[in-house]
Amino acid sequence: MKKYSRYLLGILAIGFAVTQYSCSKSSTGGNDTPTTPTKPVEPVTPVTTDVNMWLTTADQAVLFKQQNISLVFNTNTSANPTINVDDSKVYQPIDGFGFALTGGSASLINSLSEANKTALLNELFKTDGTNIGISYLRITLGASDLSAAPFSYDDVSGDVALTNFSLDKEKVDLLPILKRILAINPDIKILSCPWSAPAWMKDNNSFYGGSLKSEYFDTYAKYFVKYIQAMKAEGITIDAITPQNEPLNAYNNPSMLMVSADEGKFVKNNLGPAFKAAGIATKIIVYDHNADHPEYATDIFADKAAADFVDGAAFHLYGGFINALGTVHDQYPAKNIYFTEQATFAGGNFGADLAYHVSNLIIGATRNWSRNVIEWNLASDPNQNPHTVGGCTSCLGAITVGTSVSRNVSYYIIAHASKFVRPGAVRIASDLVSNVLTVAFKNTDGTKVLVALNAGTADQPFNISYKSKMINTSLKAGAVATYIWQ
Repeated sequence: MKKYSRYLLGILAIGFAVTQYSCSKSSTGGNDTPTTPTKPVEPVTPVTTDVNMWLTTADQAVLFKQQNISLVFNTNTSANPTINVDDSKVYQPIDGFGFALTGGSASLINSLSEANKTALLNELFKTDGTNIGISYLRITLGASDLSAAPFSYDDVSGDVALTNFSLDKEKVDLLPILKRILAINPDIKILSCPWSAPAWMKDNNSFYGGSLKSEYFDTYAKYFVKYIQAMKAEGITIDAITPQNEPLNAYNNPSMLMVSADEGKFVKNNLGPAFKAAGIATKIIVYDHNADHPEYATDIFADKAAADFVDGAAFHLYGGFINALGTVHDQYPAKNIYFTEQATFAGGNFGADLAYHVSNLIIGATRNWSRNVIEWNLASDPNQNPHTVGGCTSCLGAITVGTSVSRNVSYYIIAHASKFVRPGAVRIASDLVSNVLTVAFKNTDGTKVLVALNAGTADQPFNISYKSKMINTSLKAGAVATYIWQ
């Protein structure tokens, strides 16, 4: 995770640009006294409707709330712009939407009272009622910069046999929280990645910076094998790994430089063969860094011996343009695309952050073939702790855990997709008209989902057309809505 809060502009391949902003904490859901982290549900008399609509507005007047309005498909015509949704045009399958469950996030959630912890985890991982149904998690293999201090699972120097490998440091917070999440959603997908190899395997003998020594490539591959097997013994299946978080960023704590040539060699000669020998089906996903260097991934894909072990490539968007993901897909359509990190930061503007992330990630990444979208940290405290010395000091959690639990902008960004677009869905075709940016999906039960953002500066009425019938709707400037129908 970068230590700065300046986003580089992301531009969708589909032809629109979004102004660059710094992300911020919103004052949503916080209270002065301790409360349970459940959201009040106001009783309403439901209207007759074909389409359900959930709304978040830029001014926070409405925060992920179902609208009690009648949206009935009809054959009436309208002069307003029309978004056509076409489920005969099918693109990539969707694995899920979610957050990084860092060690710090787990410790904060685990610190809640039993009742509050249960209520919060249900809210985050169930799909009924107003719960948001997170379906994908990214966890760290060892410490990240949002841990209290750097560590690995074997910090005994020279232990090439890895006899001292242990998950004991995770048994206090991360493993108990993961097990509770799996009890709610046994099918949740989990991607894991390291911020650094054990310091003794590196050329600077430090968690900060440096590179993996070539003589430890094989030992490090066995370290991954031990990790996946140890997690499995705890009842936790790791669906995918990346060999290194932000491999071109050696200026974090922990961090490790791993250029594409080295990552390719590591996958080809060590990690892939080690997984094969151990019968491990966990996917290997390369890169896991910014969209400004897509050649990192394609260089590895170009080496067939390495590519044979690789499922796809993962991206962040602190640099570059989101359409780079689509370019990689076009070059190597057999390889999957993933979006694995983007942070929001304390001190910015809710509406600007909402628009940037929805347009570039929920809409932009998926329209550029990503199978998932993962925002960064799930939980932080009111001072954006914990973090290592030298780690990110302003990274804002989706929730803030203090004397109460409050919900921040990334909570709403992910909720607009995670609750309704379930694993196994496919992206389908939808139009972009005027200032209304969209992406559409079809779930395995036949439900259609359209996420729409009014990226303009004025209210925008528009139509949604499906199979020659349409509804009429409208969004305020900067508002996000999810429309759901059978």
